[in-house]
Amino acid sequence: MDQNLREQVLQQVRAEIISGQSMPGSMYSVPTLAASLGVSTTPVREALLELARSGLIEPMRNRGFKVVEPTLTELRNLFDLREVLELHAAAIVARKPKKNLKKLVPFADEVARAVKAEDIRLYLEADRNFHQLLTEAADNPRLTEMVMGLRDQMRLYGIKSRAGLARQNESAAEHYQILELAMAGKEEALTNLLRRHIRAWEPVFIEALSRMASPREPIVAGRDRGR
Repeated sequence: MDQNLREQVLQQVRAEIISGQSMPGSMYSVPTLAASLGVSTTPVREALLELARSGLIEPMRNRGFKVVEPTLTELRNLFDLREVLELHAAAIVARKPKKNLKKLVPFADEVARAVKAEDIRLYLEADRNFHQLLTEAADNPRLTEMVMGLRDQMRLYGIKSRAGLARQNESAAEHYQILELAMAGKEEALTNLLRRHIRAWEPVFIEALSRMASPREPIVAGRDRGR
């Protein structure tokens, strides 16, 4: 029972942080959060410790857990690493002679429903599950662990903006295209689409983060990637 509660707390707090609902510097208190959710402190503490291990929050002695402030450089680095690892996993999947990706369809459907309902929490969880299953199809547990670890460190600031809502709609449609290309074994087309699928979010997040970046890091509107 506590395991289910832990997962529910984990999903809720992760969605609050990743979407920007809980801003950098916000505090999470185990007793306060447990009381607000009507659960014991054990699953709440376990969930917050898991989020601390992923780097989204950090423990503050006798105070609780503070939401970590990301930097533009850190966010860009996450995009770079995600592109390398997720495209590698997708290429492996495309080359597999036998693969069954039909189990991803319900999650693609759930993403589409979440976009229509403007349910950010459902969108984040369905999108996460879709990409986890796609990566797992490469049959490399360590690769899956690395990819999901990177995804869990992302900050989707701006996801509720006009550009963010438009990108959600595009992303929902792309999930079906990703599945089709993976099933057909079209490696080059799949990796090209997945690259766009990942990178199209970058300007949305960076624009939102730029508006709230601390003075300690200069804000740069663009970056020459040498491509």
